[in-house]
Amino acid sequence: MNRLSSKKFILGTIIFLMIIVVAIESQTKIIRRLYDDMVMDNKNHYLSCDQLPSVSEVTSIIEKHRDTIEQIEQINPDQAGVEMDSLSCPGKADIVIWYASHADRIKIEQLIDGETFFGAPFRLQNR
Repeated sequence: MNRLSSKKFILGTIIFLMIIVVAIESQTKIIRRLYDDMVMDNKNHYLSCDQLPSVSEVTSIIEKHRDTIEQIEQINPDQAGVEMDSLSCPGKADIVIWYASHADRIKIEQLIDGETFFGAPFRLQNR
C-alpha cells in the first residue's frame, strides 16, 4: 500500500511540474526561443496579430530606412534580404530579414542594434 501511494505521489508531482512548465512556456516562450535560436538560428518576436503594426506603418518604416535595408542586403548579396510580411495577419505586418549563415545574422543584428527595426517588429530567418 505504501508503494502505491509513493507512485501516486511521484506521478502527481510529475504532472504538476508539467503543468507548471506548460504555463511558463505559454507566457515566456522560453523553450520555443531556445529552439529557434540554437537549433534553427532564427529570431522571432512572438507577437500576436493584434500586437503588430498596420501595413501602412511598416511600409512607411521600410521606405524611410531604405539605406539600412541596402546595408543588410550587402552583407551577403543574393543571400540576405528584407521583406514585409503582410499575408500572415491581414491588415497588419512585420519585417522578415533572411540570411544564409550565422555570421550574416550576427552582422545584421549589429547593424539593427535593437529589438525592433526602427519601431517595426522583425523576424530573423536563416534560409
